[in-house]
Amino acid sequence: MKSFLLKIYNRLYYVPKHISYFFFSIINFIVQKTKKPPKVMSIDETMDYIINNRVSIARFGDGEIKLAANKDISFQKSSPELASRMQEVLGADGKGFLPCIPSFFDYDSEITEEVNEHWKTHMNRYRYVWYKYTKPDILYGNSFISRFYVEINDKSSAAKRFEKLRQIWDGRNIVIVEGEQSRLGIGNDLFDNAKSIKRILCPVRNAYEKYNEIFEASKKHGNRDVMFILAVGPTATVLAYDLFKCGFQAIDIGHADIEYEWFLAGATTKQPVKNKFVNEAGEGNRVADITDQKYLSEIIEHI
Repeated sequence: MKSFLLKIYNRLYYVPKHISYFFFSIINFIVQKTKKPPKVMSIDETMDYIINNRVSIARFGDGEIKLAANKDISFQKSSPELASRMQEVLGADGKGFLPCIPSFFDYDSEITEEVNEHWKTHMNRYRYVWYKYTKPDILYGNSFISRFYVEINDKSSAAKRFEKLRQIWDGRNIVIVEGEQSRLGIGNDLFDNAKSIKRILCPVRNAYEKYNEIFEASKKHGNRDVMFILAVGPTATVLAYDLFKCGFQAIDIGHADIEYEWFLAGATTKQPVKNKFVNEAGEGNRVADITDQKYLSEIIEHI
């Protein structure tokens, strides 16, 4: 009897989820048939555009679009204010600023089947949000300029792409605004071609709750010769736009350092990286302290 009741309970438990999936499937179908997807550059076109035009960029992924819909994600609570800012930046268009989004509005043969399935499920639920807040007259950059290794089928292009990525900050004075355990470039040579490096450390989770402090600290250390490199989750999306409006170049680079670590290790799946926070890998949130004196000397603010 208990077994029978348990089966009934399990089936009833999943009924709302099935209804929800069916409801969003209908919306997704209607949106696909009645609207055109946003126009998105390729990864290489986006890199070339940044290098040639010295633009600022803000990147959107599945987490940022959920926040635009006022939904929490694992490391950032949503709020009406954050949702509004995400919507604003996603529709921003102006000389010197490039919002970047994924190109996965249909099946993409460049990425793995697993990733295609993830985006198919995501689009079933959130396609209408993407189409609502993007604009048909904007040519968007590709947000996967920081994710072109572990989720890509043909990894032979990764080395050239990392070299091209490095050209963005070649010879520049950079201020890295990052999560306090991100440690971009530590243990690898990703930023060795920068002229100088300074760092502003931010909370690992819910960094947007400290947004005003992060923004003010960043402005304090900005000038015409400085490029900001941002890796502070969804906060970076808004911060890149606000720093651009202040006259600074800001690059929301996000996951690039971790991708580079996986590339150097020859990894084929997401895995923890020693001394760095990796929210997408098991055990990746267990990060030890480091005593690297060069890294410590680069820290100019700790929020």
